[in-house]
Amino acid sequence: MKKMDNRKTFTDKEWEKIASLLSGESEGQEDLLNRFTAEDIDNTAQQWKELRNMDDEKKIDVNKAWNNVFNRIKEDGEELKAKPAGISIFRHTLLKIAAVALIILGLGATAIYLSNSGYLHKQMIAYTGDDQKNLQVDLPDGSKVFLNRNTRLSYRTKFGTKKREVKLTGEAFFEISHDSLKPFIIKTDKASVKVLGTSFNVITSNSDSAVEVYVKTGKVMLADNSGSLSLIIDPGYIGTIDSKTNEKVLNKDPNYLSWKTNLLVYDGQKLDVVFKDLKRVYNMEIIVDDPAILENKWTSPIDNQPQDTIIRLICASFNLRYVKDGNVYHLTNE
Repeated sequence: MKKMDNRKTFTDKEWEKIASLLSGESEGQEDLLNRFTAEDIDNTAQQWKELRNMDDEKKIDVNKAWNNVFNRIKEDGEELKAKPAGISIFRHTLLKIAAVALIILGLGATAIYLSNSGYLHKQMIAYTGDDQKNLQVDLPDGSKVFLNRNTRLSYRTKFGTKKREVKLTGEAFFEISHDSLKPFIIKTDKASVKVLGTSFNVITSNSDSAVEVYVKTGKVMLADNSGSLSLIIDPGYIGTIDSKTNEKVLNKDPNYLSWKTNLLVYDGQKLDVVFKDLKRVYNMEIIVDDPAILENKWTSPIDNQPQDTIIRLICASFNLRYVKDGNVYHLTNE
């Protein structure tokens, strides 16, 4: 039985509507969606449902994702290659494939897709939302990147051919494969990070707008985009840089990387510090009616426990009670 090819059945506007329907951004238009599903030779709708239910900490191989789509693109190219007049049609076909196949590739927990400029630029993008973290992205050179919440990482599919360069917004932990001939470069809005092979954390979203780097192993060079400020950061140090200053200090916070490990350790820190850490690591919003509550000191570890369990332990320890309003915990004295 001959397969039906739906790529030539729909207009560009209909493809946009289909992508919107599959992503959950719009509703209705059942006739259009049913027509697409009936002629969907790639079972796109079912794949989208499965990917939507992915765990937010599941490892995603962006190269495998790209190769799956590239094979589709290559097939179309071979069909149209002998027709000079088919260039425009070919480009529209690529955009159609990208519009659906790549938009659905990671919706729900994460997203990895081609940039809007289409096949010509072949840019891979991975990002996380407000309640998603620890997304692992495997790069072509063997390097690994772990994304914290509200983070965006992008790079070209030719990454590693001539250079190793990515763009970052948000926070991520990098484990870089060593390559003395091709330094690994991270571009941000205000600065760039350059390494040969090491592990480190980068924050581009500090409240003071400075780019911050914590080095776990190896050495890292941090420089502003103008090239006028730079510093070398050694293991155990935090380096920060903005348009005016640059400095590095020894990290004294044992919970600096807890967003990645989910383990928080304390030795008599005040609840004020604990609550800030819980916001950063577990995305918990905690409000107290009495500022004196924040002066209580906490000594127990918190290791990947449910939010309600954490709050109950704190309340039991200091004779407090809580009321949960959405995602916010309100603490009061007994």
